[in-house]
Amino acid sequence: MKRMRCGSMLAISLMITFAMAAGCAHVEAPDKVSAQAKPDSLGIQNGSTVQLEYRLSDDKGKVLDTNEGGDPLVYTHGQGQIIPGLEKALSGLRVGDIKHVVVSPDEAYGPIRPDAFVEVPKERVPEKSRIVGAHLVAQGQDGQTRHAFVKEIKEKTILLDTNHPLAGKILTFDVRVVGVDPAKNQ
Repeated sequence: MKRMRCGSMLAISLMITFAMAAGCAHVEAPDKVSAQAKPDSLGIQNGSTVQLEYRLSDDKGKVLDTNEGGDPLVYTHGQGQIIPGLEKALSGLRVGDIKHVVVSPDEAYGPIRPDAFVEVPKERVPEKSRIVGAHLVAQGQDGQTRHAFVKEIKEKTILLDTNHPLAGKILTFDVRVVGVDPAKNQ
């Protein structure tokens, strides 16, 4: 169950993008774009509805999430629905194309921010969650869902990390374009 929750969280995370400062996506092995692509198919461009199969790994090769063998990830290109580095690397690809993309933290979920560590009184954290690594979910004053992870337990306080779980990480995506629908005229 823990693995499914993490996988679901990562899939949702792919759909949520934080506004990022300048940075670069490093695309490896451009020759890995598949020759299976249909030459008459439409390339991915702003406004296209894209369907992807993907495998997400960390810089050590550990698979963090995948939808291989499941439903494709569907997003609208150019709308900031996936991380910027991946979106940039997908521009122009066609149905059937396969690509290996390495994305820096600046083009993904950003660096680890020291100001995202918050110390709270112990009594504000449920007793069953007073374990290093525990995942807490709360609603902020703005109504947004907030996630935090217990980083350290002190005598009277608990240190929470509210950074995105993938902040500061180099991410590797192996993607296959399953479908591209043209932008709808507005």
